[in-house]
Amino acid sequence: MDIALFSPSSLFAGSGGSSDEEEKSETHENFVERKHQFPGMELLIREFSFHQLNANLLWPGTFAFAEWLVQHRTWIEGRRVLELGSGTGALAIFLRKSFQLDITTSDYDDAEIEENIAHNCQINGVTPVLPHIRHSWGDVFPITDPDWDLIIASDILLYVKQYAHLIKSLSFLLKSYKPKASDDVSCTSTGLKDSCPLTRPAFLMSWRRRIGKEEESMFFKGCEEAGLEVDHLESRVYCIKLRTETCQSC
Repeated sequence: MDIALFSPSSLFAGSGGSSDEEEKSETHENFVERKHQFPGMELLIREFSFHQLNANLLWPGTFAFAEWLVQHRTWIEGRRVLELGSGTGALAIFLRKSFQLDITTSDYDDAEIEENIAHNCQINGVTPVLPHIRHSWGDVFPITDPDWDLIIASDILLYVKQYAHLIKSLSFLLKSYKPKASDDVSCTSTGLKDSCPLTRPAFLMSWRRRIGKEEESMFFKGCEEAGLEVDHLESRVYCIKLRTETCQSC
């Protein structure tokens, strides 16, 4: 497993005031609790002071993605959602509290990450805690018949060496989904009929890392070689879906 030997914040021009990040208390030498401002609410999130799998903090892209999802809430309401690379669980907690979204968190097969997400659910009033899947990309998925019709992620393309593993897991999740009669849903965001960006299933990803164009294209090229289609929606938000899939409701 690759280990980051730098501060993730160095990848961004600046925090831009996206998070209050006021340190409230240090609950343990390995943790710190901070307040973070999401659209319409403040969340108290316990973060690792350091975690070798980079699940220790909130990335700036999380807040931008949260705002984008609020603006396009009708695209995700009523979906069964799996978040990849949940980290602290903050985005999933926000979506559950805001939209009562049916969402499952996931991250590396690591007990500390799972326990910390559960803790953050509890201190923010999300009980029972969100279901969680421990899964290292590329490994056999622990559920043989996954049933999520929307997968989301924010700033998970940290290590180029992990791209092939991520694509393997992503392809399995998308190709394993079995369409249902109830999948006929409206694809509108403002009351006007849009071109439908989200099929069932689909992977919705926000990526705001500052890396070279060559590296940036590697993941998308790998997706296409795996039989997936990549659409850049807007504001560095991408929709990845099965190439043969079309939105039947539009």
